[in-house]
This record gives sequence, C-alpha cells and structure tokens, in this order.
Amino acid sequence: MTIETVKRRYKNEWVLAEVLGRDELDQPIKLKVLKHSKSRDEIYDALKKFKYTPTYQFYTGELPEGYAVAMNGKC
Repeated sequence: MTIETVKRRYKNEWVLAEVLGRDELDQPIKLKVLKHSKSRDEIYDALKKFKYTPTYQFYTGELPEGYAVAMNGKC
C-alpha cells in the first residue's frame, strides 16, 4: 500500500506500518499497516511488538496543536 493510500484510508489517525519498499532516497514507498488508531499511545504500545521490523510511524492529518516532529536519519 502506498503512503497516500494509507492517508486516505485512515484519515486523521496515527499509523504504524511495516516498510516493504523504499525509493532511491531510502524513503518508504510501500507499506503494510500493522496498527492504526486515533490514539498515539496505542501506536507506541504496538511498536514494542515489532522491535525488529523496519517500521514507519506517522499521523495522516494535520498535527494536533502541541505536537512536534522529530526525525531520525541513518548514520
């Protein structure tokens, strides 16, 4: 599933997805949704079960007030 498809299907939800494919810049382009929820905490709890799975977590709408974005790049 593409990121755009996930955003349309799970509008205004937090998503935890397994990364199945990446582009030439190493950005996720193909995903398998593992968990989706209105609650960010549910996504963080679910993430513990997928410790060794390459995952991507994101919010599909506008970030709620008071939230910030943090990025972690490859070394």
